[in-house]
This record gives sequence, structure tokens and C-alpha cells, in this order.
Amino acid sequence: MSKKGKVLVAMSGGIDSTVAAVMLHNEGYDVVGITMKTWDYSSSGGTKKETGCCNLDSINDARQLAVDLGFPHYIIDIRDEFGEAVIEDFVAEYVAGRTPNPCVLCNTHIKWTALIKRAKQMECEFIATGHYAQVRNENGRFVVSKGLDESKDQSYVLWGITQENLAMSRFPLGGFRKKEIRKMCEDWGYKELAKKSESYEICFVPDNDY
Repeated sequence: MSKKGKVLVAMSGGIDSTVAAVMLHNEGYDVVGITMKTWDYSSSGGTKKETGCCNLDSINDARQLAVDLGFPHYIIDIRDEFGEAVIEDFVAEYVAGRTPNPCVLCNTHIKWTALIKRAKQMECEFIATGHYAQVRNENGRFVVSKGLDESKDQSYVLWGITQENLAMSRFPLGGFRKKEIRKMCEDWGYKELAKKSESYEICFVPDNDY
């Protein structure tokens, strides 16, 4: 068992979660990778373009990294939970003329719940993601704050995470800028990954090249 502890890392196969996993591995953590399948591109009519959800190629990229570095990797299917808690709510709110933020719901009610549950099952002390955010302990409470790179800040989608879950959460990228993350990726030999486009669209809305 690593002196740093055991950490369950959410891996989408993209540059941010990949670098987060490599950073923790290099720092001496006992890393376990996990990829959450939230959306099915093959049945949605979407393209292979990265959005916020991993397609089959990205899942394979995440698994290959785990093989390369010698740590275990698992895939969990949370499409049903995602559909009920995120997509149905998004549609209802949109139809009602409001502006929903599906990422907040997904992180608060789906991804963190799934990560914490599996982390406890695998006896992991921490969970980690590739979000550009930071967590600090302030007067006995955990507070989410902006990442160093304000142009990539994702702290706003994490406001609903409970204190118990924040205590277990690690955000390795929070103290870095995106250009530094790309440089790390290149230096480690993942040059094609470093060139991947940004993930910014709503993950369950297919890209039809309009």
C-alpha cells in the first residue's frame, strides 16, 4: 500500500483526466482508474467529436494508459441513472423556459455518488478528477475555489458536493494552467492526446456540424 494512499481517479480518456492520473501515479499514490459510461454515442446519432462524455475510443485510451502505468482500470455503466437525473430534468427545465446546468446535477447527484460508492468498495481513501478547481479547509469546512487558470475554471459545477465528499476529493490540475497541462502531456510522450480538442458541449446533445 502506498504511503500517499489509494485514490480512485475518474478517467474519461481526455487530456485532463489523463494528466491527473499520471500526476498522482508519479507522486506515489496507489491509483485505480474508473471510467463512467453516461451516454451511448452509437445509438444517439452523434459523431466521434469529444464533448463531455467519453466515446469508445476515449474509453480505450483511458484503459491503455492504465495498462502502460500498471494500475487497474474499471468501466461502470451509469446510463440509466444519468438519464433519469440529468437528461429528463434538463428537458423539463428547458421546456419550462429555464436555463438548466446539467453538469451541476451530474456532478452532485451522479458522478460523485458513483465515485464515492466505488471508492469505498475498493477501500480507496480519495477520489480524483481532472476538474480545474481547488479545495481548501477553512475553519473546519471544505471550500471549493477557482482553479489557477480562470479561463478553464470549473469550480461553479462543484458547488453542490457535500462536505463528506469534498473531504475525499482531490483536484490535481487546480494549481496549473491548461498550457502547462498540455506541455506535461507532451513531455510524457502522449503527443496525440495533447492535441485533443476541448470538451465543452453538453455531453448528451450530438454534434451535427450545424
